[in-house]
Order: sequence, then C-alpha cells, then structure tokens
Amino acid sequence: MKDFIIPDRDFGTPESKSKVMVTLNVDGFDVTVPEGTSVMRAAAEAGITVPKLCASDNMAAFGSCRLCLVEIEGRNGTPASCTTPVAPGMKVHTQTGQLKQLRRGVMELYISDHPLDCLTCSANGDCELQDMAGAVGLRDVRYEAVENHFTPKNTAGELNRQWMPKDDSNPYFTYDPAKCIVCSRCVRACEEVQGTFALTIEGRGFDSRVSAGAASDSFLTSDCVSCGACVQACPTATLQEKSVIDIGTPERSVITTCAYCGVGCSFKAEMRGDELVRMVPYKHGKANRGHSCVKGRFAYGYASHKDRILNPMIRETINDPWQEVTWEEALGFAARRMKDIQAKHGRQSVGVITSSRCTNEETYLVQKLTRAVFMNNNTDTCARVCHSPTGYGLGQTFGTSAGTQDFDSVEQTDVVVVIGANPTDGHPVFASRLKKRLRQGAKLIVIDPRRIDLVKSPHIEAAHHLALKPGTNVAVVTSIAHVIVTEGLADESFIRERCDWDEFQDYAEFVADPRHAPEATELLTGVPAAELRAAARLFAKGGNGAIYYGLGVTEHSQGSTTVIGIANLAMLTGNIGRPGVGVNPLRGQNNVQGSCDMGSFPHELPGYRHVKNDSAREVFEKLWGVTLDHEPGLRIPNMLDAAVEGTFKGLYCQGEDILQSDPDTKHVAAGLAAMDCVIVHDLFLNETANYAHVFLPGSSFLEKDGTFTNAERRINRVRKVMAPKNGFGDWEVTQMLANAMGAGWTYTHPSQIMDEIAATTPSFAGVSYEKLETEGSVQWPCNEAHPLGTPLMHVDGFMRGKGKFIRTEYVATDEKTGPRFPLLLTTGRILSQYNVGAQTRRTANTVWHEEDVLEIHPHDAEVRGVKDRDWVRLASRSGDTSLRAKLTDRVSPGVVYTTFHHPSTQANVITTDFSDWATNCPEYKVTAVQVSPSNGPSDWQEDYASQATLARRILPAAE
Repeated sequence: MKDFIIPDRDFGTPESKSKVMVTLNVDGFDVTVPEGTSVMRAAAEAGITVPKLCASDNMAAFGSCRLCLVEIEGRNGTPASCTTPVAPGMKVHTQTGQLKQLRRGVMELYISDHPLDCLTCSANGDCELQDMAGAVGLRDVRYEAVENHFTPKNTAGELNRQWMPKDDSNPYFTYDPAKCIVCSRCVRACEEVQGTFALTIEGRGFDSRVSAGAASDSFLTSDCVSCGACVQACPTATLQEKSVIDIGTPERSVITTCAYCGVGCSFKAEMRGDELVRMVPYKHGKANRGHSCVKGRFAYGYASHKDRILNPMIRETINDPWQEVTWEEALGFAARRMKDIQAKHGRQSVGVITSSRCTNEETYLVQKLTRAVFMNNNTDTCARVCHSPTGYGLGQTFGTSAGTQDFDSVEQTDVVVVIGANPTDGHPVFASRLKKRLRQGAKLIVIDPRRIDLVKSPHIEAAHHLALKPGTNVAVVTSIAHVIVTEGLADESFIRERCDWDEFQDYAEFVADPRHAPEATELLTGVPAAELRAAARLFAKGGNGAIYYGLGVTEHSQGSTTVIGIANLAMLTGNIGRPGVGVNPLRGQNNVQGSCDMGSFPHELPGYRHVKNDSAREVFEKLWGVTLDHEPGLRIPNMLDAAVEGTFKGLYCQGEDILQSDPDTKHVAAGLAAMDCVIVHDLFLNETANYAHVFLPGSSFLEKDGTFTNAERRINRVRKVMAPKNGFGDWEVTQMLANAMGAGWTYTHPSQIMDEIAATTPSFAGVSYEKLETEGSVQWPCNEAHPLGTPLMHVDGFMRGKGKFIRTEYVATDEKTGPRFPLLLTTGRILSQYNVGAQTRRTANTVWHEEDVLEIHPHDAEVRGVKDRDWVRLASRSGDTSLRAKLTDRVSPGVVYTTFHHPSTQANVITTDFSDWATNCPEYKVTAVQVSPSNGPSDWQEDYASQATLARRILPAAE
C-alpha cells in the first residue's frame, strides 16, 4: 500500500481560532487568515517560507532567534514575523537587501560558535541550522570566536570552561551541549507541550545552556519523562535519537497508530530500508496532535527482541519441551485436538479469548471463529476484565457503551473530575493536554486513594483531592449527587428536556436521603465532608464539567454502579452533549474500545447486540452461512471453573496473557493445566504459554494492516511498516486455523474484514479503508446519518432517547479487612511500563522500572519494622508473594499499592475472585492484605520460576 503522508509542514506559530478574517499582502500576494495569526504563519499560508530557528507551530511564538525578521510598510525597524500579528491591509516584505544582510549576520554568529562537522554529524540532512544557513545564503563566516562551546581545550591546551561533555545517560537520546544554539525550543516544548517543566536555560549571555535540573542531574536522573518532545523540537543534533546516530537518517515514512494505551497516538514510522529508525509523533494525528510519551516514541524495540518466537511450536503435554514445526503441522495439530475435544465433550467445551492489543479485524475474526466454526459463544476478552462496567453502566443510562467526547474537548472544559485514573502514567499524552488546560485556569477534582501526580506537580494543583478508602467509590459519587440535589444545584431545564423526569424524581428522593450526606459517609469513605461538599459545588457550578475515569472505577465489585453514578452526575449538571463536558472512560490498552465493539463478549455480537436478538443473529447467519447459538457463552472465569470441573477442554488465546493479568493466579493456572489443548498466539512465550500445547507466533503492530479504536471511539489505521517476521499477519493465522477446522474463509486483506464489519454492524456502516485514507480517522457511529463520524455523542438527545437516572445503592465488597489482613491493596500502572510488561520489559524502559515494588505509608512500615527497599511478604486470603517496599506518603495509612508489570512478582496471586455484580469485571482494586518482613522471593515464586523455566524448553526443528 502506498505510504500515507499528509504534508507535515511547520507553519512556525500555532493556528488562530478566531472567526474574524484579516487580509494582508505578503511579497505581493494577498492572503486571508484568522485574526491573531502571526505574519510568519500568514506568509506560510501563502506558500512563502520565512527563515526561522526558534519558532515551531506547536508552541507559542518566542522571537529569540532574530532570523525571521521582515519589513512592514509604514513601520520602523525589522520586527520578528513570529511575534507580529497580522493587521488588515498590512504589506509585508520577506526578502529585501537589508533583510538578507541581517539574516546572514545572525547566522554567522550562530555558526561561529558551532562545530563545522556537518559531514559526520548525525543530523546531517535533518538539521534546521544547516537548512537555514543555506536559506539565507551564508557561504563564509568572518568571525573566529576567542571562546566557544564546542572544543574541549583552548589553543593553549587548557581545558575550555565553556565545553561540557555529551550526556548519554538516557537510553534513547543524547544531549550534546557543544551543538546547542540556545533557541529554547526544547525548554518550551517541555513546558508547553509536555507540561513537565524538567528543562531550563541556566546562566546568562554566552554562559547560557540547557539544564535538565540541578548541577548533579543528568537527563536520566532529572524530572525528564523521556516523552521526546525536546528531541523533536531541537533544530540541531544537540538532542538526538540514538537510533538515528546508529542507523542513519531515515529515507521514508509510514503513518501508523501506537499499540500501547487507549489514547491512540498517530506516528510517522520513519524507515531506512526495512529497518525502523525512529517513531515521530504525527502532527495531524487527531488524538495526540503531534505529541507522544516514552512508550510510543521509543519503546518499539520489543518487535525485534531476541525473545521473540518466529516459528510455530507444539508439544503433547505441558511437561514436554516445545518442538518447532511448520505452520501446516502446527495448525493441523491444533485443529485435530480441538475437533477431538468437541467430539468427546460437546461443542461448548472449547472457546476463545481475544485481545485489546490486536486490531479490530483480528478480534472480529477470533470471535467469528468461535461462533461460526466452534459453533458456540464462548468468547471473552481482556476488555471485559478492565472496562465491561463502562459498557453496562453507560449503556443503561445513555444508551451507548462508550465515551461521549473527543480529546480536543478538554480544551474547552472548566472543571475536570479525574476519578480512579492516573493519566500521567496511564495516558500521558492526554494528561499533557489536560495539564495545559489546567495551566490556563481550569479547575481539577481528583478522586483517588493515592496522591497521583495530578494532585500537585509543577504549575498545576488540584482544587480538591478526595482521598477515599478503596472500595467506596459508589458512596462518594452518591454523596456528591446528594449535595447537588439537596442544595438545588441540579440543571433542572436539562433534566426536564433530556431525561425521564419521573425517574429523576425517584433518583432525587434516593440521593436526598440523609444517609447519603457527606457527613454520614465520611467515616465510611475517609473523605472529609466539607471537602466533598466544596468539590460537588465546584463541579455543579464551575462551568463546563468533564469526568474522566479509569480502572479505579471499573475494577470493583460495584464498578457498574459507579459508572452509573458518574453518568447520573453528568445528567444532573447538564454536562452532556457539547464540547468541554461529558463522561470519558480512559481505556487502558490500545484497542479496548475496539475489542468491545467487535463482539468479544459471550453475550453480545458485534455492535453490542445480544445473542438472543433474532434479527441480529440473522444478519450474521445469512452472511456466514451457519446457524448461531442463541445462548450466551462462558466468560473467562466460567471457562476456568468449567476446566477445573472437567467440562471445558480447549482454548485459543490470541495476544492475551491471562496467567499474569487475571486475578487469582493459582486458580487460572489450575484451569489452564486441566485443559487438553491450549493454543497461545503471541509474540513471546508468555506466562500463559507455560500451560500451552500449541504456540502460534504473532506479528507486531509494525508488521500488520488494520485498525484500532481508541478511547474517544476514533478508528485509526494501522499500516504495515515492515514484513511480518513470522511470515503472516495475525488475521492470516486465525484464518488458517479456521480453515484447518474446515471453515473455508477467503479474506486476502484486512480491508475486506472491515467491509464485513461495516456490512453487519450499524455503528460501523460507513467505515471503509478508503474513507480512513481520505479522512485520516473517524469516530463511530459512522453511518448514513453521520457519514464523517461523531466526535461528540448525545448532542441533541441520548442514544436511548431519554437519559435514565438509576439509583446507586452502596454495597460493601465481600473483601473485608480484619486482624489477619488489616491493610487494603490497590493496583495500577507506571509510566514506563505497559500492562503485563511483555513489550516494555523487552526495551530500555526497564531503566526506570526494573521490578514491581510495594508502596507503603511510613507509619504502616514503621509498625511492621519495614525500611525502604526491604523485602516484604505481601499476603492475602488468596496467596502471597514477596517484593521490595517503597516508603511513601503517596498512599494513605492503611493502603498499599503495587503494579503488575513483572511476572516475577505475580501480584495477581494476591487478588481475589470477587468481581463486579453485572459484568464479572474482577475487583483488582480492593484486596485485604498483610505486610511483613521477608528474606526474599517466596517459595511460591521460586516454584513458579522453576516451572516456567521447564515450560520454556525448546527443541530445534527436526531436519
């Protein structure tokens, strides 16, 4: 397929949002632009390039380099075009004798203090300083600096005090002070785009230089989060990707979509031959607008890691070593086993698990495999394990199970509620956009048991942090609603017009009960009543109110109830159906939304239609030529229970590692061990593969065509950057398995699968690869009524008609603290790592997080005799593990916190099998535990490591 590239031109300054248009003349050409546009951008719109070094259109104008000087008739001097706004009738000249002379003089000064090693410089051919020297016609430098920044020693052989050595500490990029021109673009990108404020310019005049913190700090030890914004902004080789230094400048680009979190960032995969040189955030990407995080920008090396399995493998039992075989042998072995299982135990004895890391097309085929080939509905997905309460809660209240806004909407919000989410770690590019809005004056309410970075970090601070006790989300949300209703803060006109008034009356009576008052719930939730009341008033009356939530809402026994409560709050305050408001789930993985859309649940066909719906089944039956089962199938916990009981015997698991990611690890292991055929389709021998009989090698996102659907319902193209290292795309492998079972599928490209999705799924009816090539991306629903997609949902009315208020009764989880287990464990993620870490642990990101640690409050540590970095035993009613302690007041007394990125920790051996009442979403966020000193890894961890080592023995392919 032809490389998909939209001209990525830098216009120098940001686009003006004004609706008032202004006409001016630039070099004899009339150009009309919005009021507030800079002269530099107006010239660029007319196709005229003004030389520049300090300007970039993703940052505010700065005006320091003095290279973009212009002449304006009727005005004295030569103003900087980047900081000069247009005016009606203005006549601008960008090329005059005076301007040429001034620009050459400026460039001479830059070059006089810059090494002239262009031929061997890693930025040769990709250097703006080099380009601008050519643009201004500089051919000679008259000055010879007495002192400079680029020679280690002066002419007398003495150490040059201005010279500083290169900083190679960051694993992904270098900082070479000798080549810095102090344009401040890196500093401004860190502030304006990323919002971390890690970089500064220290010193004055000739002594000025970029600093990453204190004098003792390097780029690795500083506050830098390695998002790459500074590297992207740098016009020279001062900040340069190590991959470019090693490989060379790229020669071609392909636009694709990041395969990490649910933000769905667009990237230019820049290639040299079939080797990936770097991933550069794409400025026309509508989710990320040209920004990135450390994972998407740099952590792609796992695709070529030595651990990657590229040949199919089989074994008779899980105690045998793996044997490499051909694709035909592996697929034939798998098909025979699955057929034999169904012949012996019935058609319900096998099932599939889809992955939120795979494309829509791949996920669609996996659920089709179980429904049209295995002839049952035993399909489940990790999306249910994290966000199924979103589907249920928003489906009940609004009529559709997805977020209501696009990410651009945050630019118009006035009050933001972040509940049960940690955007700076889990969704960092969205977090940067949110922080930018907060710096502009929006207010923030954080509802989280842990003091996340958004509570207080450089230049932002939450107006309210409701540090609730884990498991009490429903009580807090209902208490906020109590304040809004009893203090007359509800938007009555919105409720009467858009919602069912009788249902609201019933709900209002429920929340107005004094037992829901902040004073009544304070002892239960730990949230001071005055603080909660103040937060409720701010949200109700602070202007446009938007709610963003994550797994800290959904992964509870009352996850669905909390989502319903959040929807109630939005309807109560009229914060639905316009920019700057809404209810927005932050999806944890790249295609959580898409895997839900594609029918990966055992009770729903693609498009969220129940399998009992005769008309919905008929659509697929006609197309597929089969009769579909009308009874819902098994969810993952049910599959495992049935396996232990002996009635579920075969599983095809694509791109998912349930042994590490699902709760109650020992029960998962027991279920897998009881099966006769476990087929793992993945990049690496993951933890689940310890119990597999067939391993089918997968392809990375760089090796496939398809689509991902992000948290804002945006369908983004994934484009093949290189050929699959295993020989096949994942959709092809699934098709080959289906055909080995006798299916007779004939897809030749993922676009055909999308055409089938569009033909069967109303919300995707208008989606095609041709439309995605034209529009870049679209947000579903995309159909005849919305041919270009739907950025904002529920604008004129809810999808279900009238919004539905539902009572949210707080029911305490069955997981209780007590004398044996007095602490509450909650879990989450960290910036540098992703999910179970299979990808990020195989990159240099381990520099920032080499192991999972247990965050514990100093008070709780002291009474247990635990010091920082000590080994501790973490025990629950389900099991125990050992890990190192990290003393911090980020968690409250009585609460401990850890991540689940490293299989050596196996944090989920601790978590219980309690789950959401409506969707079976596991209750990861509330586990009663005890912490005590330990001497190192537990017996269970050592046994697990031994078993994993035996399970990963590989015999060479037979000659």
